[in-house]
Amino acid sequence: MNSFYIAWNMVKRTLGSKKGWLVFLLIPSLVISAAIGFIGREEGRVTVLVVNEDQGSFGGYVLKEMAARPEYTVKLLDNARELKEAIIENRGQAGFVLPADFSRELLAGGSPFIQTYELNVNEATAVMNVHLDGITGRMVSAAAAVKASSGSADSRSEALANILKQAGKHTLGAETGDLKLAPKPGLTTITGFTLMFLMSLVLSTVSLVIEDRTKMTMARMYTAPVKAAEIAAGNFLGSFVVGSLQIFFVLVITRLVIGYDYGVPFLSQFVVLAAFVLVSLGLASTVAGLIKNPGNASMINSMVVTPTSMLGGCFWPISIMPDYLQKLSNFMPQTWTIQAIEKMAAGASLADVRLPLAILGLMAVVLLAVGSAILQPSENKVRM
Repeated sequence: MNSFYIAWNMVKRTLGSKKGWLVFLLIPSLVISAAIGFIGREEGRVTVLVVNEDQGSFGGYVLKEMAARPEYTVKLLDNARELKEAIIENRGQAGFVLPADFSRELLAGGSPFIQTYELNVNEATAVMNVHLDGITGRMVSAAAAVKASSGSADSRSEALANILKQAGKHTLGAETGDLKLAPKPGLTTITGFTLMFLMSLVLSTVSLVIEDRTKMTMARMYTAPVKAAEIAAGNFLGSFVVGSLQIFFVLVITRLVIGYDYGVPFLSQFVVLAAFVLVSLGLASTVAGLIKNPGNASMINSMVVTPTSMLGGCFWPISIMPDYLQKLSNFMPQTWTIQAIEKMAAGASLADVRLPLAILGLMAVVLLAVGSAILQPSENKVRM
């Protein structure tokens, strides 16, 4: 019962004023949510730059088919030189040039070559090439069927135009579904940023702990007829409630207000992030016990948050790091939190991520135990 009373007092101390709500809850949640909204903003329509040098009419069919796809915004340019400059200046992700003899070679039964341009090979440009090959492949097949029939060049051209016109109606189509075979692109970056910010918020409580120690508030607490375990549990429980509220606000704002789809159930994601907050609390208590000078509290981010985030895969994939750093990353809570989120985004349930959750739980128990022991004031200060 004493632990709950201490926890409630800590929550009131943190969030008991408008300033507390703003500093510890509202502003951090809005900042994290805004950053997630910016980082996780859907790529939306890919800008495809096109130069149509075709002297016939069938090059326009290619442009029409590409523009009809919801993921592309087709922009026409005058010449290949302008297209190359636009690609270099990142005014478009990719582009292609329809040659002057595109229609003529198509009617002749050939396979016209379309020159494509891309500065960086990525998923969007690769998919664009697949779509472009699919469009031209269907046109080549239709042209070959028309050529097999007898008739003049004009009649074959008219027949091919009719075939493409009917094909352009798309009476049959395919529906794209998410099979959840892989996590959503950008989710790892967003999760890493969220973890880094959450750890910074949790470790900010170190300043409160150091303040209590400096003003002898902690020493007076341990002279009260309350068990030391209850005092530590109350402090941790109060901090955990605040951290859980921060997670709740971030998830609600990003999901409902910003509209970002994590691809992970709300409750499952909340549980994993809450486990990470527990580990961060243990780490915060351990660091608070080691810092004696209140002026050194500002060094926590550079000493703890940034190094662990780098090793834990918040900034870049762990797979690109050297072997010894990959082994060291196994001791970082960010590694297992990101792994759990990625697995659930790929279709796993909360029960399927038992191992990462168990490791996070073990880290939390060890660090909380160490933190509880370190945070206790020395015997001579208690007697004072």
